[in-house]
Formats: sequence, C-alpha cells, structure tokens
Amino acid sequence: MELKKFVDALPIPSFITPKESYQGAPLYEVSMIETLHKFHRDLPKTKVWGYNGQVPGPTFNVEKNQPIYVRWTNHLPLKHFLPVDKTIHGAHHNPEVRTVVHLHGSPSEPDSDGHPEAWFTRNFQQTGPHFMKEIYHYPNTERAANLWYHDHALGITRLNVYAGLAGLYFVRDEQERTLPLPKGKYEVPLMIQDKTFNPDGSLFYPAQPDNPSPNLPYPSIVPSFLGDTITVNGKVWPFLNVEPRKYRFRLLNASNSRTYKFQLSNLRPFYLIGTDGGLLTRPIKVESLDVSPAERIDIVVDFSRLGGQKIVLQDGFELENPTGEIMEFRVSKSLSCPDQSKVPLLLSRIEPLRVNKVRKIRRITLNDSQDEYGRLMLLFDDKEWMDPATETPLLNSIEIWELVNLTPGIHPIHVHLVNFRVLDRYDKDGRLLIPLPADYGLKDTVLVAGGETVRIIMKFQPFSGDYVWHCHRLEHEDHDMMRPLKIIPFHSSNHSNSNRHQTDM
Repeated sequence: MELKKFVDALPIPSFITPKESYQGAPLYEVSMIETLHKFHRDLPKTKVWGYNGQVPGPTFNVEKNQPIYVRWTNHLPLKHFLPVDKTIHGAHHNPEVRTVVHLHGSPSEPDSDGHPEAWFTRNFQQTGPHFMKEIYHYPNTERAANLWYHDHALGITRLNVYAGLAGLYFVRDEQERTLPLPKGKYEVPLMIQDKTFNPDGSLFYPAQPDNPSPNLPYPSIVPSFLGDTITVNGKVWPFLNVEPRKYRFRLLNASNSRTYKFQLSNLRPFYLIGTDGGLLTRPIKVESLDVSPAERIDIVVDFSRLGGQKIVLQDGFELENPTGEIMEFRVSKSLSCPDQSKVPLLLSRIEPLRVNKVRKIRRITLNDSQDEYGRLMLLFDDKEWMDPATETPLLNSIEIWELVNLTPGIHPIHVHLVNFRVLDRYDKDGRLLIPLPADYGLKDTVLVAGGETVRIIMKFQPFSGDYVWHCHRLEHEDHDMMRPLKIIPFHSSNHSNSNRHQTDM
C-alpha cells in the first residue's frame, strides 16, 4: 500500500496530570490499553497498545528534584496481536502478554527501574521474579533533559514497543528556563518510528526471517526490523506549519532497529544544543546527525529566511528510498510576534569525570554467535542474559568501559541508571576517529558502529542493586544482547575482582 506523504498534520502528544498525591508527592495513573489509532488519512483505524490508550503515550512534564509516583497498570488482552517467539529468553514458560515500564535515562531505585524480569500481567495476576511493587518512584534528580518511557519486558520488548508502548518524559529546571531558547509552542517533540502496514491497514511485524531454514520455530525472532514507512508522533509522514523563526525540536529515535542520519532537504545547518542527558556546554553547528535507536537530540532550526518554503526532514542514509523522507516543515504561517529567541554561546556546565579517579577499566566485546536453531544471536563477551553478572561496579566508583564491536552492524549501547561521557572512538585498526557531535554531551545510549571501539566513562550512582545494560536495537536486546548490571555497596563483602575483562587502575 503506497501512502501519500505530508497530508496529515503533526500531532503533539498531550500532557498528563497527576490524579492525587501519594506519600506527599504527585501520583500519576497510567494504564496500558488496547485501542484503535489512525496513523494516516488513507488508513483505517489500526489496533495498537497505548499508554492511557494513546500513541505515543501522554507526555510527562516534571520539575528537577520534585519526585513523583506512577502507578503503571496492564489492561491488555491475554494474547498478543504480534507474533511471539516462545523460544527466546523470557518468553518460554511465561505468559504471552507481559509488560514492565522503564523510564529511560532516569536514575531510579532498582525496584522502579523497570527491570526486564519485573514484568506483570493484566491486573497483576502474574508477576516476574524481580517484581516488587505496583507504584514506581521517580526522584527526578537528573539535569533538565528529554527522557522517554517504554516497555521493557524480557523477550518481548521489541513487540510491545512496536505495538505502541512508548512516551516522552521531560525534566525541567530553572537554569534551562533562563536561557533564551525557543519555548512554548516553538518547542516541538518529535518521536520517530518506522512501521509497516498490512494491506488491510493493520500493523505488520514479521513472523520469521526472510528465507527461513526448515528447522526454525514459528514464529521466530528476526535479526532486525526496518519498516517501510516513517511515523512521527504516531502519524505517517506528517507536516508541520511553522512561522519564519527559530524552533527547538526534541527528537527521539524510538525505532526498533533503524539508525537515521537526520538532515534538512535544503542542507542548511542547524544547531545541536543537547543530547540524552540534557544541554551541551556549547552549541554545535551541524548539517546532519547520526542517531541510533533510543538516542535523543535537542536541536534548533532557524526558518526565519525561509518564508513560503517547504523543507523536508530527511534520513541521509535512505535518500533513494521512500523512507528517506520523515516529515515536512511548511514555513506558511505569519510571524505571530518578534522572535527574541537565541542560541547562546554557553548553554550549561557539565561536571567532568576525572580519568585519574577511575577504579576499573572493562574491555567488553560485541560479537556474533548462533543459537540452537542456527539463528544469528548478538552477545556481549559471548555471554547470554542468564549467565551470572560480570559487570559489578562499586557504588560511587568511576569506570571506563571499552566497547569493542567485532560485528559489522551498529549497536546503540544503553546503560541503566547512569549518564556517561564518550572519551574517544577508534576504528578496527586502532586509528583515532573524529567524534560524533553527540559525543560531546551527556549520554545514556551510545552509537557503536561496526568495527569500532568506543570508550565511555561513568560514575555508578546514586543507587546500588540490580540493573541491566544492553543493545537498544530491540531485536538484539531480546536475543540475547542484554546483561545484568549489579552495583555493589562499597561495604559489601560479596564483591569479586575476578571478572575476566577488568583492570584495576
């Protein structure tokens, strides 16, 4: 089915408000509901799963250091409407429909982090081995930043997120508010996902790889998923009418596997002002940005000299294909008031992590393997999810992780609880590479290209306990590119220094 581009206006997800208070803080209620959603003018309403019945879910707008509580509830059917492979970790011997919510980028306590085995079914009738409570606590101690929340259930994350379980979460602070950046209706969120639709308009997700071997189970997980249409805020190829002035766009790549090269069709430069963990120290003028799944970018685009023009947000990797276009900006509105916004030369201060304070360096390989059916399986250090934890940093310690990608593909690596800095990148021959623009910011997800080694530095705080780290290509995360992360209290006698790829500094 060929869908006409730029016929639907870009929707802006609504804000959620708390229903009551709980332990002295606002309590939000969010239900996961099966509903119908209209992705395009020429498509019928399509079955989806949405937080509070919305795709994307409602947007949280919270203040730094003002904690909130959220009660996440599952009101979904007992059967999934997408193909569930029950041979992969977490999916066999467990209910077919399970959910758990991870607030991506949040320094949450372990029991509010959305551990993949803290899943629960409809009305909490069944729960996973890590399930602890129904109400999650978010302290909101991070810098002003664009976080997002999404499903994280073991073995079916790729299906649940694709079905619609994702939403935005903004942390605000006074320092950011004092900057003369575009605000209000001139700050626009853009959640970008690729989808494919069946001829009847329903969501398509492959039940097995192309050219499957005879011994594969059915359904069978695929090594990656790339849709043939692009949605923004839940609409296929939308347009946005803008004034001839500066706009701030908060972009999230919420796709399962697709990495984008965001650029404008007129190839005009724009400013990168922030990344996963909030504002950069200084803006960076760019013409394009490579953004892998789960990464966020905060940009300012100036339309002031483009009155009457149409500019398309493009994916520079896909210019020869329909998916090379993402959405259209129409500079068609009159200037409602003078544009007083600016991109200041100094945006924020990012506290450095000192290399001479590093306690350990860990060298971790990203490698190909095969499962019992001969399917491609991506791993860290040849270890699977159920192998004992090997990443066991001490609370408040600083570590450097060397991520050595021995595979040909991109892997966006996400570490729960912490923000990190990118130290450097090297090619497969050990030559130093030019940093990506996003490398200059605080990150919780880093793009590691095929053959690259990327070094990141991070401090494991403020909580100890059981977390995870993983590739954020969701098909890889589900099979089996995810590992436990156990943060040990400093006084613990259980800490071991026997990890194979650890080096004391």
